[in-house]
Amino acid sequence: MTNPAPQDLRLLEALHSTPARRYLSTEPIADDVIRDILDAAIRGPSGGNSQPWVWIVVRDPELKKPIADWYREGWERHYGSRRDEILNAGDDGPMSKRSFLAADHLAAHLEEAPVWIIPAILGAAKSSNPRLGSSIYGAVQQLILAARAHGLGATLTTLHIGHEEDVRNLLGLPENALTMALIPLGYPSKGRWAQPKRRPLEEVVFYDRYQA
Repeated sequence: MTNPAPQDLRLLEALHSTPARRYLSTEPIADDVIRDILDAAIRGPSGGNSQPWVWIVVRDPELKKPIADWYREGWERHYGSRRDEILNAGDDGPMSKRSFLAADHLAAHLEEAPVWIIPAILGAAKSSNPRLGSSIYGAVQQLILAARAHGLGATLTTLHIGHEEDVRNLLGLPENALTMALIPLGYPSKGRWAQPKRRPLEEVVFYDRYQA
C-alpha cells in the first residue's frame, strides 16, 4: 500500500466539515497514511509540553475481538438498553435517531474498522485530575482532522473503559497508564463530510459573565 496524497483542505473548511463517521469500510489503510496522521496528532498540545502520551495502533483481529465485545457491553449498558426510549423521543431526546443508529452500527461492527488508535496517558491511572484530558484531547482532534485530510472517517469513543484494566493488560500498557479514547479509522462507507449540527452561538456564548 502506498500513501495517497492528502486533500489540501482550508483549515476552517476542515473544522466545519469533520463530523463523527461511524459507517466505515474494511478497506485497508496504508502504513504511511497512519504514520502521517499520527505525526500530525503529536504536534498537538500537552501541559508544559510534557507529552505524557503513547499511541497504540491496533490492527490485530485477535486483540480487537475482546475489546469490541467489552465496547458493546458498554454500549448496551448506556444506550442500547434504551433503544426504544431514544428512537421514540423525537428531537428532544438525548440523541437523535440518526446518531443512535450510526453509533449502534459502529458498536456492532467495531472490529471491522481496519485500524484503531488508542491514545493513553502514562502515569495517569490513579489520577483524580478532572482536567487530565487537556493534555491529550487537543492532539486527538488533530489526529481526527489529519484523518479527514486523508479521506478517513473517525470518531472519538470511550465505551471500552468499563474494562479499562483488561484493555490495558491486553495492549501491554503499564499499570500506571490510562487509555483516553478508542478511535476507529476507516474510509467512510456511508454518509458525507457535512457540518455537524450544533446549538447556535447565541445559546452557548456569553460575554464577560454567564447569564442563565
